[in-house]
Amino acid sequence: MSHFNKTAADPENLSQFSFLNKSKTFINFARQQLGKFGLVFTFFLLAAVISVLSPYFLTVDNLINVLMQASINLIIALGMTFVIATGGIDLSVGSIVGLAGMIMAKLLISEVSLPLTLGITLLCGVLMGAVNGILITRIGLPPFIATLGTMSIYRGVSLISNQGRPAYGLSSQMLKAIAGRIGPIPIPVVIAFISAIIAFFVLMYTIIGEYTLAIGGNEEAVRLSGVPVARYKTIVYSISGLMSSLAGIVLTARLTAAEPIAGTGYELDAIAAAVIGGTSLSGGVATIFGTVIGALIMSVLRNGLNLLNIQSYYQLVAIGSVIVIAVTIDTLRRKK
Repeated sequence: MSHFNKTAADPENLSQFSFLNKSKTFINFARQQLGKFGLVFTFFLLAAVISVLSPYFLTVDNLINVLMQASINLIIALGMTFVIATGGIDLSVGSIVGLAGMIMAKLLISEVSLPLTLGITLLCGVLMGAVNGILITRIGLPPFIATLGTMSIYRGVSLISNQGRPAYGLSSQMLKAIAGRIGPIPIPVVIAFISAIIAFFVLMYTIIGEYTLAIGGNEEAVRLSGVPVARYKTIVYSISGLMSSLAGIVLTARLTAAEPIAGTGYELDAIAAAVIGGTSLSGGVATIFGTVIGALIMSVLRNGLNLLNIQSYYQLVAIGSVIVIAVTIDTLRRKK
């Protein structure tokens, strides 16, 4: 038989196909690993440059400060990662941080126990996120418009709750369980680390994570397969609200006071951390490890700009440029 008459069922052809499939799998795996290593390399390169420009960067106190700043952004960015993975966006996270802090402060001032206060505050965050999800899935509002509206509403409620004034009088001893330290490690960093582990598990090994990525990849196909898309998208926005309220709790405990304008602009850092980390704005692709590194990059960048005495106006330009570059890279990667 001529070799031109061989079919795909021939052992030789099957081995060739198997080799090609394994090669493609290896190449895709290598690309993912290079992307991760490239992100880590970028982080260390940025840290190295700043450490050369400022002798204060590598001091223990400053590095702990970097981790503290990254912890709050990371907690918010974890929830944002789920939202962006569905192809959505949540602009209300900063306002939820501020309102959650005010709720926590009001309850503690009213002498409600700390465990009950934390439970109520987290529940309020879940409900605020669920409102976003309902507006998007049941009313049909675009995620940008829905969360832009609730961003204003939640901020307004936060300001109204105490006539625009900060809420003081919180017991620093009571809040040590949230803002204290375990040895040299700040508890907020531990909370952020544990949150990242849980988020990784939920995204990779639960039905919520599976449907989150599937909805972002092809929402119509998921809907036609019988999955209740509206329910799972609402759950995703509720997760974002939960993480934002947790960040509000951590921030309030650190300050031992609640600012009604706390969290302003945090949504930009959260989006940047997720996108820099490799979560695609078109949905369907997300990585918790990348979000962790993205949050660290944002924290190192802000810290470095402060150490170098760069005015806040220029810092806004720098942060905005990072976001534009990250989105551009994501767009080019998807086109390729």
